[in-house]
Amino acid sequence: MKTLIKNGRIVDPSQNLDAVMDLLIEDGVVKAIEKKITEKADETYEAKGLLVTPGLVDVHTHLREPGLEAKEDIVTGTMAAAAGGVTTIACMPNTKPIVDSSILVSGIKDRAAREGYVNVEVVGAITKGLEGKELAEMGDMAQKGAMAFSDDGHYVSSTRTFTLAAEYISAFDKILISHSIDHELSSDGYMHEGVVSARIGVPGIPALAEDVAVARDILVAEYTGARVHIAHVASKGAIELIRQAKKRGIPVTCEATVHHLTLTDEACADYNTATRVSPPLRSKDHVEAIREALKDGTVDAIVTDHAPHAPEEKDVEFRYAPCGFCGLETSLGVILTELYHTNLFTINEIIGKMSTEPANIFSLNAGSLKVGNPADVTIIDLNKEWIVDSMKFYTRGKLTPFEGKSCKGKAVATMVAGKFVMRDGVVCTR
Repeated sequence: MKTLIKNGRIVDPSQNLDAVMDLLIEDGVVKAIEKKITEKADETYEAKGLLVTPGLVDVHTHLREPGLEAKEDIVTGTMAAAAGGVTTIACMPNTKPIVDSSILVSGIKDRAAREGYVNVEVVGAITKGLEGKELAEMGDMAQKGAMAFSDDGHYVSSTRTFTLAAEYISAFDKILISHSIDHELSSDGYMHEGVVSARIGVPGIPALAEDVAVARDILVAEYTGARVHIAHVASKGAIELIRQAKKRGIPVTCEATVHHLTLTDEACADYNTATRVSPPLRSKDHVEAIREALKDGTVDAIVTDHAPHAPEEKDVEFRYAPCGFCGLETSLGVILTELYHTNLFTINEIIGKMSTEPANIFSLNAGSLKVGNPADVTIIDLNKEWIVDSMKFYTRGKLTPFEGKSCKGKAVATMVAGKFVMRDGVVCTR
């Protein structure tokens, strides 16, 4: 099967490529990128005026399966990814049961391969049951294909346990992903501690809770030499700690979410439970620091932390709502609207942070359109105007703080291994 994508503006940071060219795909891999390809194909996709990029890579999502399928499952979650232009996702282990054994890693990967619409990587747990006490079977999980390890949603508060995990996993050349928020400093709060929390009467979480945890994780990375990736960094103090650690050559990377890059704690002022996230949405100075860090390379990747919940779980008082909301179907549009069309970032920078760089960090066979690579492709209309309407989402947990937002820029086609999984906003049926 040959597919020819013609006349698109190909932006591929892995090749420093930004030019109008043709892209030929054969049997699921990239066969050629040239100014003009005349070879006959089974299908030709006219991409004039559109952006053609490596498929987007989101290394922080929650598919909720096994056990929490009322929130999401592998099918609906991967359909949401395809709709948003994302071709590779990594799912976190806080399911029911917890992904803390090799059989669960294998089960998720097998089901995703059979029924998923995009590539699915699995993040295994660092500790059994995410309890922070006893190390999980990380070696066995690594051998079954776990991408990395995290107690996401929980901070491994025992420094001894986290250090043992770092030393152990180094033998398998894997990464620890840390949810770096000190529980003792954050347990009494529900949003960012600041002017807004004081005004609306909601107990706050100090940025110190994040800064202290990040500092500990950096020291462990320095001591052990293990690679540590800081999840959803949101405070300016944590950013500066990571920046200095990188300058010292410590093997630390980090990510920022779409919402921490585009929303402030003012979004919580009407008690919308969609804005209750962990770490919390912070004040403008923190958002500006994250954007600056994204620009200078301190922040390596943009992620969604796609965390859908059943509607009734979020239909409660703000402080009782679980943290998180769906993000796969809005991420690209929101980032293009807020960071690209405002001239804060180039499209090459954005595609790098949403595709090439996260793939490189975790050694994924993704994020590049080099000849011979899997033909995972996202085709984007940078000027497509649309309004966020959660009723059109494929994800089950439809609550979003971006409801009704006017966006400019959208994925109009998604390809995985050379096959269209989404065209014109509609996920292709199997």
